[in-house]
Amino acid sequence: MISMKNHFTLFFFIVFSGYLFSQNKIETGKKAPEITLSKADGSSFSLSSLKGKVVLIDFWATWCAPCVEEQPALKTLYDTYSDQVENNQFEILGVSLDKSKESWQKAIDRFSISWPQVSDLKFWKSPVAKSYEIDELPFNVIVDGEGTIIAKNLHGKDLEVFLKKTFTQK
Repeated sequence: MISMKNHFTLFFFIVFSGYLFSQNKIETGKKAPEITLSKADGSSFSLSSLKGKVVLIDFWATWCAPCVEEQPALKTLYDTYSDQVENNQFEILGVSLDKSKESWQKAIDRFSISWPQVSDLKFWKSPVAKSYEIDELPFNVIVDGEGTIIAKNLHGKDLEVFLKKTFTQK
C-alpha cells in the first residue's frame, strides 16, 4: 500500500519531470538556445550576432561520415542563398562536435568552408550538444531572423526545397 506522502511525491515527480522535459524540447516555434563558442582562430562567436538572418545551424564533426559527405551540398546551398538572397539574409553556422582542432581545421580548409564555424572541442560533452538535445549527427536546426526555430533536421532534397520555399516567399 502506498502512503499518501509517497503518492504525492510520485505525482509531483511525474508532473515536474514532464514540465522540465517539455521546457527543453527543441521544437519548431520555440526560441533556439544561444550558442557562444570559439572559432578556429580562437575568437568568440555567438548565434545572436546573426539576428535578422535565416540561419541553418549545422551540427557536424569530421569523424561523422554523413556529415563530411554533406559539406559539399551545404557549400552549394550557401553559395546559392548567401549571394542571391536580398541583404544577405541567409547564413550557416557550423557547430563542430570534434575533439581535435587539427582535424576540424583541416576539414574547414579541405571543403573551403566560408561560413562561421565554432566548437568547444568537447565532443558529446559539449554543453551546446546538450542544450540542443543532440544524440546523433548530422543534425541541424533552421532559425528565423528572431531566433525562432522554423525547421529541424532537414537534409538533402528536403533542405533544398525548404530553403527555396523560404526565400521565394520573401
